[in-house]
Amino acid sequence: MQMGGMVNGPPNATDPVHGGNLDGGHRACDAPKIGMARKSQKSNKRPRAPRIRVPNSERALFAVDAVRFVGVLQRLSLTGGSAVLSKGPIPQGTMGDIALSTVFGRVDAKIEFLQTGADGVPLAQAFRFIAMDDTSTERFDAAAKQMQEAGFSDTPEEEPTGLAGAHTLNRLLDSVRRLAATLVAAKSAARS
Repeated sequence: MQMGGMVNGPPNATDPVHGGNLDGGHRACDAPKIGMARKSQKSNKRPRAPRIRVPNSERALFAVDAVRFVGVLQRLSLTGGSAVLSKGPIPQGTMGDIALSTVFGRVDAKIEFLQTGADGVPLAQAFRFIAMDDTSTERFDAAAKQMQEAGFSDTPEEEPTGLAGAHTLNRLLDSVRRLAATLVAAKSAARS
């Protein structure tokens, strides 16, 4: 048996397209897949970690290959976050470092940069935490918990009917503030 979904049998040297990976009676579309699990109809995706809107255009220091640059944090969660980076987009999959200040102290972590356009902001780039030491983990967890309790979490909360409009208006105001911070960061990056 050959790997990669190929069927048993001698190579077919007369098949110029596939170079002998299929036996004489099969085409790629009807060759059975070996070692491929079927997707179940039921999603076994874990629920997303609560995301926290970062207020006040908080900045973090990022580094890739010893090159340091600043980013304005947009969202954070226990698994990662997003930021508008002064350096512009970083290629997806690039490894780097982040250092951010919290009321509990400095947090340092290894990260992987993900896609751009995070949270509907074209210049925002997502990242995920790869590694964080115990001290940084404790500080980050405490800061995230405090921000959630202060109402910055995206997790829907039960609220009285009269406050729903005010909550929506506050979220709109936060979005406008983030957009303004993004535009200022983009304008500053364009000047340099």
